[in-house]
Amino acid sequence: MARDPWLDNVKFTLVTLVVIGHSLGLLGATALDLQVYDFIYYWHIPAFVLLSGHLSKGFEWDRRHFSSLFTTIALPYLMFEPALLYFRREIDQPEDGPMWLEPHWAMWYLCVLFFWRLATPLLKRHWVACPLAVGVSLLGGLSDELIFCLPRILGLLPFFVLGLHLRREHLKLLTAWWVKPFALAALVWIFRFSAHTDEWARSAFLYYDQGYEALGFSDGDAMVIRAKVMAIGLLGLASVLALIPRRASVISTMGSSTLVVYLFHGFVVRYADYRGWVEPYLDNQWLSLTSVIGSAIALSLFLAAPPVARVLTWIVDPVGSVRRLRYVGGSRSLARQREDDTGDSRRDRPRVGAGSP
Repeated sequence: MARDPWLDNVKFTLVTLVVIGHSLGLLGATALDLQVYDFIYYWHIPAFVLLSGHLSKGFEWDRRHFSSLFTTIALPYLMFEPALLYFRREIDQPEDGPMWLEPHWAMWYLCVLFFWRLATPLLKRHWVACPLAVGVSLLGGLSDELIFCLPRILGLLPFFVLGLHLRREHLKLLTAWWVKPFALAALVWIFRFSAHTDEWARSAFLYYDQGYEALGFSDGDAMVIRAKVMAIGLLGLASVLALIPRRASVISTMGSSTLVVYLFHGFVVRYADYRGWVEPYLDNQWLSLTSVIGSAIALSLFLAAPPVARVLTWIVDPVGSVRRLRYVGGSRSLARQREDDTGDSRRDRPRVGAGSP
């Protein structure tokens, strides 16, 4: 089946926004820095979750899918969770919480995706799962349990379930030309609205990683805030999807390397923080902001570049890499066998015109 260049463009755009979002943490706390940070966090995580749901709809409870779930999600998590944890300890950025049971920093996504995908056959059975997921999200904030990042499993569930139930033609409606002006206007509004987040909520609501009590709001007020944040996230992700080009490009070829970018960018971002690479530019607000965003985009492009991604994929997905190598080798062997059986190899074929008078 041919790859959809629009989906590949979406995947690379969203993982690049993840890198940008994490890199913005290197900046100071100026009003503009916080506004840009909140603007991205309103919708980029919901968009990533929705896309993951859309790409998970084929998951079934069978041997093949369970094998894929382990090799592409569980195994990378088991490897990279301790790798990043111990790396941060070496650079004096230790984190609390038991390894694997409480995901550290960016590793939370693989953990929650594992449980979402495991529940996919149930979640995709009927559209009623969408409103039910909203209720689960609103009530999920009542729990302060951090094991396996439960607040995010519950809090972001509506976006994953919505992705499961959206068909490709639904998403393609967003790319119509007449939608783009409204999408652009919506993003401008969200950006301006982001400057006032602390007036009615807290930036921490955008992470979906804590219970209401830890956020310092009453349960009733916090539920209202979460509902607003989810609505803004839905508006933002729809607007961004509408503006991403549908045509194939160099970026499209990098859409299959999102996991490589996601798992490796954290080491660079945390090391940059440790070395203080951005500190000399913090006095210049615009220079520091543009340099961090530009560097994050460059890092994403580098990690997803085919020559780099081909090497790093062996670390990210060793089982799949071996299987692909065997498949290619087996296909070539089969082709050679067919040539031997039929005598139809290229070197044995007579040239056009050979033997003619």
